[in-house]
Amino acid sequence: MRLIFGVDIGGTTIKFGKFTEELKLLEKWSVETDLSDYGAHIVPQVAEVLSAHMKEQKIRKEEVLGIGMGIPGPVTSGGYVEKCVNLHWTGFNPVTELQKFFPGFVIRAENDANVASLGEYFQGAGRDASSMMMVTLGTGVGGGVILDGKILTGAHGIGGEIGHIATDPTQEETCNCGNKGCIDQCASATGIVRKAEKLLKSLDQASVLRELETLTAKEVCDGAREGDELSVRIIEECMYPLGVGLAHFSHAFDPEMYVIGGGVSLAGEVILDAVRKGYEAHLFLTGKGADIRLAELGNDAGVTGACALIAKE
Repeated sequence: MRLIFGVDIGGTTIKFGKFTEELKLLEKWSVETDLSDYGAHIVPQVAEVLSAHMKEQKIRKEEVLGIGMGIPGPVTSGGYVEKCVNLHWTGFNPVTELQKFFPGFVIRAENDANVASLGEYFQGAGRDASSMMMVTLGTGVGGGVILDGKILTGAHGIGGEIGHIATDPTQEETCNCGNKGCIDQCASATGIVRKAEKLLKSLDQASVLRELETLTAKEVCDGAREGDELSVRIIEECMYPLGVGLAHFSHAFDPEMYVIGGGVSLAGEVILDAVRKGYEAHLFLTGKGADIRLAELGNDAGVTGACALIAKE
């Protein structure tokens, strides 16, 4: 049996997974990311953790098919990262750096949202679809497009970045990207809290949210699931613009399925209902549209997709 290691590098933790060639997860673990010296120690840290695991498990180099990595930023040809703010990388290639520790190994890297999409496509909610887009709702909004098993990265590595499509004209603040009205500003955890604070201040409506000392997106989602009317309104106003964006994507790429993942998606059907409203109201060229469903792999999507970079190339 040959093995593949999947590595999902984040600004807080690095997740590791050991898989078979058939993408069966055998073992997973994580470590805190070493961000010191502007991220200079991250790749050596990955190498050290993998080397230690191989030594402990008596895994020979010949048994390893390759190593796949998910990176929280745009990744271009050959694994090159022009800029990755969360890891403090600029003009850096983690593939060639990791290859120094594992000469002869097949090593691949892709954007983390793209590899999570790949994981859901092969082993999760999208396994029955030929084309799929995954949308991750976390601190920000990310996305990845899979067509016939291949990631659509685009000419500059920003394919699938649905978070920065402007669909919400009510937004007054400028997004981190410099635009206004981005989906990232409303459908993210940050956007949900911003909307909640705004409505709590402008309305007298009773809500369980008024009883909280600290307001988080999870609290708003929990309130919506429990039927709190203001919480439901907040979720609907935040997720409707995402549905509009998905309709625009359908007109351009017409994927068979949308998979919604990330921490905010744990709210479940209350999220999907609001997204579908925006989607159905702005889809005009076909009556059927795409299937919109929740992701299945959770935190394992990234390491699974990273392995798929090797197993399915």
